[in-house]
Amino acid sequence: MDKFVIEGPARLSGEIHVQGSKNASLPMMAATVLSTGTCTLRNVPDIWDVDTLSRILKEVGMEVDRRDHTITVAASHPSKCVAPYDLVRKMRASFFLLGPLLASRGHATVSYPGGCVLGPRPVDIHIKGLRMLGADIKLEHGYVTAQADKLRGAEIYLGGPNGPTAGGTYNVMMAAALAEGTTVIDGASCEPEVEELANFLNAMGAKISGAGTHRIVIEGVPSLAGADYSVMPDRMDAATLIFAGAVTASPISVRGVVHRHLAAVADKLSTIGVRLEKLSDGYRVLPAEALSPADVTTQPYPGFQTDVQPILCSLLTLARGISIVTERIFEERFTHVSELARMGARIRMQGSSLIIEGVPELSGAPVMASDLRGGAALVVAALAAKGVTEVNRVYHVDRGYEALDQRLKKLGAKIARVEV
Repeated sequence: MDKFVIEGPARLSGEIHVQGSKNASLPMMAATVLSTGTCTLRNVPDIWDVDTLSRILKEVGMEVDRRDHTITVAASHPSKCVAPYDLVRKMRASFFLLGPLLASRGHATVSYPGGCVLGPRPVDIHIKGLRMLGADIKLEHGYVTAQADKLRGAEIYLGGPNGPTAGGTYNVMMAAALAEGTTVIDGASCEPEVEELANFLNAMGAKISGAGTHRIVIEGVPSLAGADYSVMPDRMDAATLIFAGAVTASPISVRGVVHRHLAAVADKLSTIGVRLEKLSDGYRVLPAEALSPADVTTQPYPGFQTDVQPILCSLLTLARGISIVTERIFEERFTHVSELARMGARIRMQGSSLIIEGVPELSGAPVMASDLRGGAALVVAALAAKGVTEVNRVYHVDRGYEALDQRLKKLGAKIARVEV
């Protein structure tokens, strides 16, 4: 188990490139199960979650070859249909295999998923959608078992209590790609990663329109072929790097950004006083002389992303005044709060909101990452803190960020990975 040792406050300089999208790569890897040919995905980040899903794909009879940032996947034993608990418990995204296995093989047994502890995230909407396509689904002994001789298109509403579900949209869209007839998903997630998955499926021969809106239409096809596809940039990685520049008042350039994916982030940073200068393929951070407080509520895309909320909190701890951050997506996404308090932040919880009173500076302290984005928030805070911060359990960070320590070091950060 590793930890990061970070000496601050840092002054960063130079430019840094965004990794390939974690949240797009994982469902696209799951979608390769639908193919009768060979699929090649490029610009895939070298992260733990990709490692885990590669192992699960092998368990369900796929040949997986990884070289640099390219993954090639082809079916070798298409009769295997079980995604085991020991692997699925490590990562919620492995549940995305339920729809593809069901559609391509008529049967799927997938362990109930794990991943970051962010409060209740039931998979009932996934199951509801697949049942409406004709699947018989049972929950037994911690596994979800689904079977269907033939899936048939249907009109399905996927809205949930906290808004659209990206995971449910992935699963139903992938299954519907091979269903007989036309499927209409209303209340679909508009996340860019949903649109990216649809583009990949269409490259394989699917007929999907409307992805990126709340209404997606899928005309089922008999089979899907292989495809060669380059994964889009990771908008969460981009936001994290931008916040690293903002919190350290460093004019760094972040390259490989899709501007529209970060519209809400750029708007909120402008309110705080941090401007982003548009580059042809990214942003240059123009630091604020002083940070202003802000009121922020997380929302489904294109609203302010829940994944960025913990990292935003690190910045707002240094704003002059009181900020209010309200979490509307994951009710328990506050594991970073007690750790930031150890660094001198003044934060109190009030229901689903955080009241943040800015302080002049943070101080280094031993802290512990409890989830992916919360861990990234602690790294960002440590860059600004005076003294040495030890961020423990950085395997959470490694789940979604490729060599974050090495990339920050190239910008001038004093950060070391230490084996515990």
